[in-house]
Amino acid sequence: MKAGDEIKPGDELPALTVPITRTLIVAGALASRDYQDVHHDTDAAREKGSPDIFMNILTTNGLVGRYLTDHFGPRCVLRKVAIRLGAPNYPGDTMVLRGTVTEVSDGTAVVRIVGANGLGHHVTGTATVSLPEDAATASLPEDATTMSLPKDAE
Repeated sequence: MKAGDEIKPGDELPALTVPITRTLIVAGALASRDYQDVHHDTDAAREKGSPDIFMNILTTNGLVGRYLTDHFGPRCVLRKVAIRLGAPNYPGDTMVLRGTVTEVSDGTAVVRIVGANGLGHHVTGTATVSLPEDAATASLPEDATTMSLPKDAE
C-alpha cells in the first residue's frame, strides 16, 4: 500500500521486524505488572520446563497495537484486538509482524495479524481499527519497518 492509496480488502501492511531481547521481555512484563517468574528469571523458567524466559501476552498485545498505529497513524483507534499466542518469543529470536486488511466499511478496517518467529507463529488474530480520514496517507515510510532499540539495550 502506498501513500495516497485507498484502503481496501487485500491490502498488506509493511512487515515490522522486532528483535526479541531480554530487556524487551522483562520490561514488557514489568510494564504490564506481570511478575510471573518465567518472564524475568531464567532459572525459574527452566525449572518450569522452558528453555529460557519468554514474552507475555500483554507485551505481544502492545506490539500488535504499536504495529497498527504505526501504519494507520496515531489518530486511529483500536476498537477490538483478538489475538492468540502460539510459539513462545525467546531472547535472541526475531518476530516479524505482518497484517492484511480483510474488511473495510464505515471508517473501520479489520486487519488479520500474524507474528512469526524462528519457531513458528507467535501471535495470530484480528484487530478492528477506526480510521482517521487521512489514514490512506498515514503509513510509515518503507525504511521504518524495523523496531529499533537504544544502543545500550541488549
